[in-house]
Amino acid sequence: MNKVPRSVYLKLVCVALFWGGTFIAGRIVSQAIPHMIAAAGRFIVACVFLVLLAWKVEGGLPRLSRQQWFATFGLGATGIFLYNICFLAALERMPAGRSALFVSLSPIVTALSMAAIFKERLGSIKWLGIAIAFVGAAIVITRGDLVNVMHDVSSSMGAGELFMLGGVCSWTAYTILGKQALKGLSPIAATTYASLWGLLLLSIGAVNQLPLLDTNKLSWQVLSAIAFLGIFGTVIGFVWYYEGVKTIGPARTAVFNNLVPVFGVGLSTLMLNEPILISMVVGGLLVIAGVSLTNRAKTS
Repeated sequence: MNKVPRSVYLKLVCVALFWGGTFIAGRIVSQAIPHMIAAAGRFIVACVFLVLLAWKVEGGLPRLSRQQWFATFGLGATGIFLYNICFLAALERMPAGRSALFVSLSPIVTALSMAAIFKERLGSIKWLGIAIAFVGAAIVITRGDLVNVMHDVSSSMGAGELFMLGGVCSWTAYTILGKQALKGLSPIAATTYASLWGLLLLSIGAVNQLPLLDTNKLSWQVLSAIAFLGIFGTVIGFVWYYEGVKTIGPARTAVFNNLVPVFGVGLSTLMLNEPILISMVVGGLLVIAGVSLTNRAKTS
């Protein structure tokens, strides 16, 4: 088994930082612009940079086979279209830090899906790491009140939480589809085609929301947030994430999503003055421990 370069793991940590920042940017945007328009704006920026990047690095975009057309459309429909609808709808209804905490569920759902669909064996130590991360996620999501939530789920699960769970499921589908889409495609090409498909779907919805747009709310903060979402949250983040999927596999790559809520909570406190609860600290430490344990283990 070839040794994985440390740069791959460093890039995945940076991706988690960028995606933690998207919750702050998304919170700012979702308070000012209708969801479809905001998401379409994000991917207009992203697609411009992705096409330029593909042209500079790879000489343009490759022709797709029929299977690749379907695969990249699936990526666009799940990780771009559906995820962004859920993402922005959740941020309209709940704080950025709390929304980011739900990303911790992504590696658990991804690992279980990979095991069920592809019979992928994770090994006992990996399962232990995922279990620890899951406990950490449960603590932060329920604000440490695990017992009460067992009796009354509605005390912690509202519309915003349900939208974020929908985002987790759509991201899981995106991660798994990425394994198929990357066959014969580079991360840049796969991300670009997925973003173009996603932009097409989002634009259809954005046209219907144009009457709801108040141009007076398009401040420099909102426009900067859209640019951040497009460049760092999409172009750099997605390309590096796919490099991880291609190098170490979907399950191990998805575990790094556990770092997203840690960065998201920290940034939301620094930039949006959202409070940090003790449950967030305890749960965050468990999440980090689970990530470390899972990525040190070898698949058995």
